[in-house]
Amino acid sequence: MSNPPRTVAVIGATGYVGGRLVPALLKKGHHVRAVARSLEKLRCRSFAASPQLEIVAADALDENRLGEAMRNCRVAYYLVTHAGTTRGDVAHKNRKAARNMVRVAERAGLHRIIYLGGRSAQDSFKSSGHLGSRGDVGWILACGKVPVTWLKAAPILGSGSLYFEMLRALVERLPVLPAPRWTVTPVQAIDIGDVIACLLECLDNHATIGRTLDIGGPESVSWRDACVVYGEEAGLPGRIIIPVPATAPRLSAYGISCVTPVPMRPALSFIEGLLDDAAVDYNRARQLIGVDMTSVRHGIRRALQETRQQLTQTCWSDAGEIRPPEWLACSAARFGSANIYECSYRAILECPPEEVWRLLKAAGGRTGWYFGNSLWKARGLVDRLLGGVGLSRGRRSQEEIRTGDALDFWRVLLAEENVRLILLAEMKTPGEAALIFSLRRLQDGCELVQTARFLGRGVGGLCYWYAMAPFHAFLFQGMLKNIAYRAGCGLRAGPEKFVGPHESCRLPSNWGQPN
Repeated sequence: MSNPPRTVAVIGATGYVGGRLVPALLKKGHHVRAVARSLEKLRCRSFAASPQLEIVAADALDENRLGEAMRNCRVAYYLVTHAGTTRGDVAHKNRKAARNMVRVAERAGLHRIIYLGGRSAQDSFKSSGHLGSRGDVGWILACGKVPVTWLKAAPILGSGSLYFEMLRALVERLPVLPAPRWTVTPVQAIDIGDVIACLLECLDNHATIGRTLDIGGPESVSWRDACVVYGEEAGLPGRIIIPVPATAPRLSAYGISCVTPVPMRPALSFIEGLLDDAAVDYNRARQLIGVDMTSVRHGIRRALQETRQQLTQTCWSDAGEIRPPEWLACSAARFGSANIYECSYRAILECPPEEVWRLLKAAGGRTGWYFGNSLWKARGLVDRLLGGVGLSRGRRSQEEIRTGDALDFWRVLLAEENVRLILLAEMKTPGEAALIFSLRRLQDGCELVQTARFLGRGVGGLCYWYAMAPFHAFLFQGMLKNIAYRAGCGLRAGPEKFVGPHESCRLPSNWGQPN
């Protein structure tokens, strides 16, 4: 064993694992450099104020920026997974980022890289798709001159994880569960707390340098059995499980995407991962790392408690880049586009902004949108049928909101307390859309402005905007009235059409810039 490294870099610090690893490293007394593509997502994390933390914006696809982020670091955790429009696009991005990391690590004089990846078929360049590209990342990193510790994780179980959120949605929503053959594959799912413990142990354990280790839980439990365990822990009536004599991964993934918050592509990758996890020996890693692993039942129990108590730290759907579109930071005139449309309604409320913000930050998920929820659900259903995310993602927490959070079919671009909430649409539309709530303090109350902003594409965008215009008027006026009522505020004026939203309705010009 040796003393902890002077600076530890975590690349992918806002992802599901990275967002939990950073505070764990800080708690251990390490000086940490958190690296992610979005400064705004880093700044709003609970650990951002730690004096032992540096936050740096860098994309692993940008070799120069990545090199600057690795300067004076001794060890780097590499937790990067890129997304794309196609599987080939995902694979290309992941491989390019890994090659950049190899070159940067050598130039920066890193002592080692610790890489966490999932299991993939053969973990070779012959594998295809997202899982295969993650295996390729490990091989690319291992071929560099800097020693690599490569951890191949079984499916991760924890509040907010893909495994747990799929399990929770299916068991709670379906009294009858079809069970294709893949659901009986024995899997040694690993608790997220154990994943973090393994990553921490590898940092100080020299025996793991240059090693490739499979990490998984202490027992083999099939997906079907995990459904039974979840039902018991959640206190639900017994579910009827009907065996299906086919593996049908694609059909299963489509069904999962219709019932759970998980889209088809990650659902399919998850099923493929379960099939690849069978017959893997995790004993060597447990002996070398020495972490006491958590059983599936205890993992489900803990994840369920954290979910019910609104203590979920990170969620699978919150990971990834948020790149604010230029048109959202500018007025239509300044942007020079005739295809930017705006619709705003305003109300003057007889209460301070704090009372209104309390409701705005809780919108979506189980709370709904304060008016016309049946219309919101219908729009979510249409989006699902078109292959979008729909409303089923809900939100990580009903009590807390932060930049980068998934919020139904929106993504939080900015949550500035008592000032504004800016949401970017991730639904299927012929263009790009945003929903903005802005607050302005008045002498004896506040002004609340709700704005829909849309950058249309072609004739389809034009038709879509004007088709939605009547719904905007109906919904916005109803929402403003109900927000005032729920906040216990009197309405001094409005809701009324508001022309020319003030600057707080747009992203600030310094969004994402270093302080």
